[in-house]
Amino acid sequence: MLALSQPAYVLHSRAYRESSALVDFFTPQGRLRAVLRGARGKAGSLARPFIPLELETRGRGELKNVARLEAAGIPNLLSGEALFSGLYLNELLIRVLPAEDPHPVIFEQYALTILALAQGRALEPLLRAFEWRLLDELGYGFALDSDVQGDAVVESGLYRLQADSGFLPIGHWQPGAFLGSELLAMADADWAAPGALAAAKRLMRQALAPHLGGRPLVSRELFMTLKEPTRD
Repeated sequence: MLALSQPAYVLHSRAYRESSALVDFFTPQGRLRAVLRGARGKAGSLARPFIPLELETRGRGELKNVARLEAAGIPNLLSGEALFSGLYLNELLIRVLPAEDPHPVIFEQYALTILALAQGRALEPLLRAFEWRLLDELGYGFALDSDVQGDAVVESGLYRLQADSGFLPIGHWQPGAFLGSELLAMADADWAAPGALAAAKRLMRQALAPHLGGRPLVSRELFMTLKEPTRD
């Protein structure tokens, strides 16, 4: 059987049997799991997140075998909050993406986002843009400048998100509601607008929640721990 060669990133890796690793890869052809034999050698040193790779796999079933694994670019060195952000993206893809479902646009967005994190760009706009593209490409996107009835969002209005369909106008404030001005700022990616980034973070949490199966993201909890002030 011919091996399939494609660009890839490691999302997660863990020890498997005596000297192998069970690796979750992300490729333009989707998320796949493969056994990497001899994981204590050179190939094992490459089976780490954020390294652009060239991957060849063999096998027809859900669990494949790595036939070849080589570096395909300069490793993206992440540290601090950027590292936790990258781990969050990896866990999000594992939890949300169906196995072996091709999404080349998401793969390209992921590669660009990881590179931008390594370059030290502002975290929040990068994460919100990736989450939005992920939802949209999976068919769960919605309009930010019009409501579920097709009417234009009013700057002074109040809205509540209906999962996977859009925003419903509401007459009074409710927990989790959004101002029309916040939605319009997000539609324009105007992150300098007051409250836009905070509202975008809240919105993405609401929009992603139905697709995470009710279990919290470990990387998100670790990230929150990192940001908590230390106590003497």
